[in-house]
Amino acid sequence: MTALVIAGVEVVAGLALLMLGGELLLRGGVALAKRLGIQPLLIGLTVVACATSMPELMVTLTAGFQGVPDIGVGNIVGSNIANILLILGAAALVYPITAPRGLVRRDGMVMLGATALFTLMAWFTPAMTWMHGTLFLVLLVGYLWWSYTLECHKTVPDPGAETTEAMEQAPDSIWIAVLLVIGGVIGLFVGSELLIEGAIFLARRGGVSDAVIGLTLVAIGTSLPELAASVVAAMKRHSDIAIGNVIGSNIFNLLGIFGVLAVVHDFTVSIEILRVDVWILLAATLLLLFILAAGRRIGRGIGLLFLALYAGFIVIQIDSIKVLLL
Repeated sequence: MTALVIAGVEVVAGLALLMLGGELLLRGGVALAKRLGIQPLLIGLTVVACATSMPELMVTLTAGFQGVPDIGVGNIVGSNIANILLILGAAALVYPITAPRGLVRRDGMVMLGATALFTLMAWFTPAMTWMHGTLFLVLLVGYLWWSYTLECHKTVPDPGAETTEAMEQAPDSIWIAVLLVIGGVIGLFVGSELLIEGAIFLARRGGVSDAVIGLTLVAIGTSLPELAASVVAAMKRHSDIAIGNVIGSNIFNLLGIFGVLAVVHDFTVSIEILRVDVWILLAATLLLLFILAAGRRIGRGIGLLFLALYAGFIVIQIDSIKVLLL
């Protein structure tokens, strides 16, 4: 019992440090970018987007280095499912979400393409190597450059409400910014180590597979920063932040985090994830884009539907996780 309690404390402490580390890194990174004279638009496409995905990245890499890549892959797939169904569902209950049409045409299609490519690649070549990871990272760089080029051609490039808010909250002192970055990196590293160590113990103790732990406990935990940010954005009636945060995070998770994992560690996608979960992710992505493309906003009714679908996704995992809960 004592070991089980310690593992639970490790998971909670790890999640807390991940959230704190991500926030510190975001503020410090944005402050440094401002001092270096980087354009706000580029800050949004790189510093802000990367910082908000750092918890997923650190947890996934830690899982890979510790020889449990199923937790990392499950974290990516589970986080993206949670981003669409849980986060947008919860945010829509607070305030209806309406996406700019340009966001759906450009970034939404990139998200769909990345999701479809990941699904097909995982299904037909489940053994992932550095070549697969390099392809995904090259696609991410291409997407960032394309987005930056398109925005720069606008009369007044819009860095996005999330970037503007992050820049307003960033400290003016460069030394404080450096300390925030260092503290953020340390928090992310220690938090990911604690979370993975606790999650592995709980999985082994309860007879739960690494993939299920990654899809549920770890995925929900690493999605908490996005959940908090999107709900707060909805409360402030900044629906562009809520939907942009989800689409951008999903693109980075697939192209960036999955790409890095495959580069540093060869692995095979779990059959558990292949049979059901990747298809749930693809279906959730198609559903979101269909609703947005049809010109419909994500109101409370659709928000409830998304939350019900996410509850159904968790129920699918119930045969595995109920052993842990007993």
